[in-house]
Amino acid sequence: MREIKADVAIIGAGPAGLAAALSAEREGAGEVLVLDRGEELGGILPQCIHNGFGLHRFKEDLTGPEYAQRFIDEVKTKRKIDVKLKTIVLEINQNKEVLATNSEEGIFKIRANSLVLAMGCREKTREMLHIPGSRPAGIFTAGLAQQWVNLEGYLPGREVVILGSGDVGLIMARRLTLEGAEVKAVVEIMPYPGGLTRNVVQCLQDFDIPLLLEHTITFIHGKDRLEAVSVAKVNSKKEPIPGTEKIIPCDTLLLSVGLIPENELSSLAGIEIDPSTGGPVVDERMQTSVEGIFACGNVVQINDLVDYVSQQGEVAGKNAALYALGKLEQPKGVINLKKGRNIRSLVPQIISAQGKVSFFIRVKNPEQKVKLVLGKSIFQQKNPIVKPNQMITWEVPFEDLRLNDDVKELEVSIRKL
Repeated sequence: MREIKADVAIIGAGPAGLAAALSAEREGAGEVLVLDRGEELGGILPQCIHNGFGLHRFKEDLTGPEYAQRFIDEVKTKRKIDVKLKTIVLEINQNKEVLATNSEEGIFKIRANSLVLAMGCREKTREMLHIPGSRPAGIFTAGLAQQWVNLEGYLPGREVVILGSGDVGLIMARRLTLEGAEVKAVVEIMPYPGGLTRNVVQCLQDFDIPLLLEHTITFIHGKDRLEAVSVAKVNSKKEPIPGTEKIIPCDTLLLSVGLIPENELSSLAGIEIDPSTGGPVVDERMQTSVEGIFACGNVVQINDLVDYVSQQGEVAGKNAALYALGKLEQPKGVINLKKGRNIRSLVPQIISAQGKVSFFIRVKNPEQKVKLVLGKSIFQQKNPIVKPNQMITWEVPFEDLRLNDDVKELEVSIRKL
C-alpha cells in the first residue's frame, strides 16, 4: 500500500478546511495535504448562490461561490498545499494515520504529524423524524433541493411545503418562488423561527409566504407522487393537538429540520464527542481530546455564519502546524467549562486561559435584557436579546486576568440584567 507523509493533513475542502490549509501553510508547515470527496473545492458553498456571505470577514456582501473563490484562488498559489479531490477517507486513528481511496490511486495511507477534521455536516432526513404516511416521490432535504435547482437546473416541484425554518429551508422558499413554484407554507414546530431573522424577513415576509409556528406535519399523503400533507398545531410538549389538523395539497415536501456534524471518523479515532453539539470536545486551540488532532467548523458545532467557520479553521490550521513542527506549547493546566443557566451548547469546552478565547454559544430559550456571565462575574457581556437560532460569539481576554492555579472549572451562564 502506498504511503504519503504530510506535516498537516486536512479532511474536508469546504470553508473550514481551506482556511485551515492556508493558516497551516502561513505558520510554516512543510507539506499540507487536503482531502475531499467532492469534485471541486469549496464544500457546500458552490451551490449557495444567494448573497449574505462574508459580511464579517470581508466586509462585503458575497454569494457562496464568491466567498469560496477567495480561498480557492489563494490555495492554488501555495506550492506547499496539495489537494486530492474525489477522495474518500475510510478511517483515521489516534496515530494521525489516514486510510483513503480514490479511483486513480486505489487505497493509500497518509502518515501525518497532525490532523485537522473539517468534514462539515449533513442534513436530518425523514427517517429521523418518523413522519407517518406513505413513501411517495417528491420528498427532499432542503440542501438536496438547493443542489438540484442551483447546480443541476431541475425544479423539484410546483406546489411546495417546507418543514422546518432552518436557514437553507428559508432560502429555498425564496429560491423556489423566484423559479415559479408556489410555496404553500413553512411549518415550524417551535414557537420561533429556526433561521436567522434576516432570512425570515427577506425570504418569507418579502414574498408573503406563510410561516406556521408551533405546527408540525402529522401525515404524508400520496402513492407514486406526493399529493398532500396533514399539518396540525402542537402543544407545549410538541404533541399535535386533536382537531387542529388541516390538509395542504402539494407535490413537494422539503425538510429543513436541522444539521448533524459529520463525526463518524471522529468516533472511529476515539475522540470525545459533546452530546450537546454533536461534535468533538475541543479547547481554544481547536484541539480535540486526542493530542495532535484538531477540528473546526460545522464538524464541531453547527454555525450560523460561514465567517465563524473560517475563523475556527484558521485557529485549527495554525495550531495543527505548530504541533506538527513541535512548537505548540502544552498548557500548564486546563479549566473545564460548565454550561449554566439557559446555555444549550458551548465551544470550546475546555480552556487553558492563557490568552484570548473566542466562545461560540447557543442558548436554550429566547430572552431579552440579559448578560453573559463567566464564573462568579469574572467577565460579563450585555446582550439586548438572545435567541436559540442565533449563535453568540464572545471574545474573553484571559491574558488580562491571572486565575489561581486551583481553578479547575468555570461556569458560563445567561443572567437577567
